[in-house]
Amino acid sequence: MKTVLMVAEKPSLAQSLAKILSKSNMSSRKGSNGACSVHDYTGRFNGETVHFKMTSVCGHVMGVDFQGKYNNWDKVDPVELFTAPINKKEANPNLHMPMFLRKEATNADYLVLWLDCDKEGENICFEVIDCVIGVMNRVPGQQIYRAKFSAITETDIVHAMNNLVEPNKNESLSVDARQELDLRIGCAFTRYQTCFFQGKYGDLDSTLISYGPCQTPTLGFCVERHDKISSFKPEPYWVIHVQVSLPDGKTLRLDWERVRLFDKEVAQMFLNRIKAGEVAVVLETIQKKGEKPKPLALNTVEMLRVASSGLGLAPQHTMQIAERLYTQGYISYPRTETNSYPENFDLKGTLKQQSSHPHWGTFVSELLKNGLQKPKKGHDAGDHPPITPMKSATEGDLDHDSWRLYDYITRHFIATVSPNCTYLQTTIYFEIGSEKFSCTGKVLIDPGFTTIMPWLRLE
Repeated sequence: MKTVLMVAEKPSLAQSLAKILSKSNMSSRKGSNGACSVHDYTGRFNGETVHFKMTSVCGHVMGVDFQGKYNNWDKVDPVELFTAPINKKEANPNLHMPMFLRKEATNADYLVLWLDCDKEGENICFEVIDCVIGVMNRVPGQQIYRAKFSAITETDIVHAMNNLVEPNKNESLSVDARQELDLRIGCAFTRYQTCFFQGKYGDLDSTLISYGPCQTPTLGFCVERHDKISSFKPEPYWVIHVQVSLPDGKTLRLDWERVRLFDKEVAQMFLNRIKAGEVAVVLETIQKKGEKPKPLALNTVEMLRVASSGLGLAPQHTMQIAERLYTQGYISYPRTETNSYPENFDLKGTLKQQSSHPHWGTFVSELLKNGLQKPKKGHDAGDHPPITPMKSATEGDLDHDSWRLYDYITRHFIATVSPNCTYLQTTIYFEIGSEKFSCTGKVLIDPGFTTIMPWLRLE
């Protein structure tokens, strides 16, 4: 019987994948490195019965670094680091990952790679290939396969298994280039500015002043914003608030056409003019129907923004929760720049899974009955579909923060296929003592998506 070695990006993902593909009919054992498990089961592959071994890595297998002699700061000019030779080395020597992979791959006939479907995952694919290809059996035809998936659901995983492709060497090479640039630029500038500033400021409270292609520009944005805030000089200004009493006893607060003035004497002059007017004359009344548009499909940036501002969850904590929800099959892959659903995305099927939910099941059922609304067209970055719920969950299924994030992701998805919020807007224009004012009010026609996202309802 032939052997198929399958490798995922993390142990929890390997377990979830093996459980789905084996229909829970598998045996599990601890790997020789103590960090990864191996899940064994029998199944069909390329038309024959085979022995499957599903295991994982723990992120990158290899990293890059300079040769030892270039680590001496006193003897090596930072400029030399731009041309110095670099070597691949184990990313985490304590895990003994290459040795573990070679042991499990010995005499295997096929390799199926289940790494995350992004450029980093593609790069790890080739790290795994480099570790195991020398100990695998030689078989005719294609021997190495790549699974493409965006969610840990039975439908997605079975589809990926039935539609295996080849790993993308060019995407992997782009990560190699990025790693080399990060190493050369980061190390060279870190050494240079550390030595420069420590020599210039003797009391500098830092042994290392690091530079990074991402962290340094980000720090620059923060400093620029801080400087703007620090240098801001507030100026006094004056506004005129007017309230009009209606015959029924109610009052209206009017907005001044001039908004504000920075000259107190001029503002006082207008105030005297207004006080001289005994009545407010209605000049014009305009009514028009307005819409509050539903949100675009959810991408990572928007998820992190809302989690931080709305849920009080730090970005790193949010991504840890999202990764966990993903590996447990509750949401799709949480790292994506795309906020537009692909044409073949099963919106109705995804929505149907929420039709019995105790919190939003009634709304979803009505939506399915009346027909889904076409989502807004966003940006397709060509990576992964937007973040969506993949199966129904309640508070009892998840911990507190996981439920809060899942609740938001699900409500956001439902909102994207819901009607816009519609209202009737009335604006009345007044004149008081030659000064112009206005008052605007809105009357709700249809709450639309704000029913499922009540924090966005009309004020």
